[in-house]
Amino acid sequence: MDDPTLTDLLRQFGLSDKEVDTYLTLLEHGEAKASTIAEAAGVSKRYVYSISEKLEERGFVSVNDHVVPTTIRANPPESVIETLSGNLDRMRPELEERYSQAAPQADQFEVVKSRVTVIKRIKSLIREAENELSLSLPYEQLPEVADELREAVDRGVFVLLVVTGVDPEVEFDLDGVASVARAWRELMPTMVTADRVSSLIAPTEMISRSNSGKQAISFTQEQLSPVMVGSFFGNYWPSATEVYVTEPDELPGTYRDFRNAVLQATLHLRDGTPLRARVRGRTVHSDDGPTELDGRVVEVRQGMIAPVNNDFPVQNTLVVETDDDSYMVGGSGAFVEDFEADEVDLSVATETDEDEGEDETRES
Repeated sequence: MDDPTLTDLLRQFGLSDKEVDTYLTLLEHGEAKASTIAEAAGVSKRYVYSISEKLEERGFVSVNDHVVPTTIRANPPESVIETLSGNLDRMRPELEERYSQAAPQADQFEVVKSRVTVIKRIKSLIREAENELSLSLPYEQLPEVADELREAVDRGVFVLLVVTGVDPEVEFDLDGVASVARAWRELMPTMVTADRVSSLIAPTEMISRSNSGKQAISFTQEQLSPVMVGSFFGNYWPSATEVYVTEPDELPGTYRDFRNAVLQATLHLRDGTPLRARVRGRTVHSDDGPTELDGRVVEVRQGMIAPVNNDFPVQNTLVVETDDDSYMVGGSGAFVEDFEADEVDLSVATETDEDEGEDETRES
């Protein structure tokens, strides 16, 4: 390794050019007086004393100030490397935690020209999804991604699926492939959105046959992907016929995907199960409201399973009655509700919860 390369590497550990020159001079002398190092490195003796203290703090040298004159000794390279490696190891968990919390998602747009690549992109989106998938796909092509969908459902991803180009009256076997599925006789564009961030849209011909000459678009864009989800629920989902709904989860359960929480609340309430919700998030119309709600779920408004009762296609709302007030709760980006939820805990309400609710009703 030449001197410039070594100098560049040492700079990566926070050493300035003069600090590098001083340290390399110390390495060559092993141990020496400050005046000797100053003369060899072309710096002042005062600077050598000053920089030696910093190098000692970092584990590069040891300063022997118990003798007169003071001497400075370069620590063995293996000791220096061990110290630096230890510092890096201690930094790693904290750096990784901060990176996962704050690293921005880069916007990406890609034009996809081959059917094979489109299927690969769809599989990749399904595999990488953590909370929610909305997907429309020709029924004939469903087997190509069925394994990935089953794995997503198994790891707790909420999957909303529309299979197209098929008679809704035929017998479907969609258990484990989706949380809720609908079928539509018409062929619609293939649309996939994962976690409201990454999306793909492809013409029907591109999925159903090779060499169609059509092109698909794959993109990662936090502002645009919710528009895709809105189009999915507003234009296509209502036109399709419900063919599968999952069984209710065992409670208690925690849900980071709000639509999944709404679905589970709907299923349990329809079964006659009284529910309690603890919701973490923030108020929509004020900055000084509560950040957590705890109360009974008294109503659900949703458009995912029949019969629907929402006021507009993308509305999915929990009405939570706390000791203090009643709140309409929505998911990420809520604007008509009172409270925007990040996470929801659902549990079966106890008799005490029910008694408290009856007391409040009598008092009012």
